[in-house]
Amino acid sequence: MSRSYEELARATTPMGDVVLRRRLEPTTQIDVFEVMLGGDGLMSSLFTDGEEALARLGLDAVTNDTIDVVVGGLGLGHTARTALHDPRVRSLHVVDTLEAVIDWHRQHLTPLGAELTNDPRCRLVHGDFFALVDHDPPMLQPSAPRQYDAILVDIDHSPRHLLDPSHAGLYTPTGLRRLGQHLRPHGVFALWSNDPPDADFLADLHTCFDHAEAHIVSFWNFLIGDNTHSTIYVAEGPPP
Repeated sequence: MSRSYEELARATTPMGDVVLRRRLEPTTQIDVFEVMLGGDGLMSSLFTDGEEALARLGLDAVTNDTIDVVVGGLGLGHTARTALHDPRVRSLHVVDTLEAVIDWHRQHLTPLGAELTNDPRCRLVHGDFFALVDHDPPMLQPSAPRQYDAILVDIDHSPRHLLDPSHAGLYTPTGLRRLGQHLRPHGVFALWSNDPPDADFLADLHTCFDHAEAHIVSFWNFLIGDNTHSTIYVAEGPPP
């Protein structure tokens, strides 16, 4: 098959076929890995600034010397890898609802698969992150920590633009308080969003956490000849 395009793997899911593909980006002549779901782009290795900023900003807000982290949404692993670069990270559990995506990392079909799966601190967990948040602690069984120092989430496009309507509950005060049960005192919740800062959602964060802030992350997008922006919400210290 031509280097310009190659389908590496395909699986059927209740949401449609999920496909891992590699294509040559004509401008940069760099191989780009993409995951397509039902014909739509779900994740790409072309631009990873937002995923990396999620881990960096989220963990920068954690004050503990040794930390346990949950990442909601594996994607192509850039949030997880950035988290593992923090030497304080003792354990990292990455939860994803698409078992095929986890399998592709374990089979080293993805660029970061070997790095993640060979790190003894990292565990890839097949599960519904939103359903797990609704559990009483512990979120994960059996050997995972009861609570975490940071929960980093990159699943939906934004708190208003969801991949599935069942996710909506997380972005309400009730859902945020349920998530807060899984954080240790002074723990951090960080969320990636493709939309500009949402004043209503930020207000909800302020009602459920001691402190909350929306960070705008920008990077140069050569495809459009302009900067692309995303938002990282960082909320600290759920009230008792």
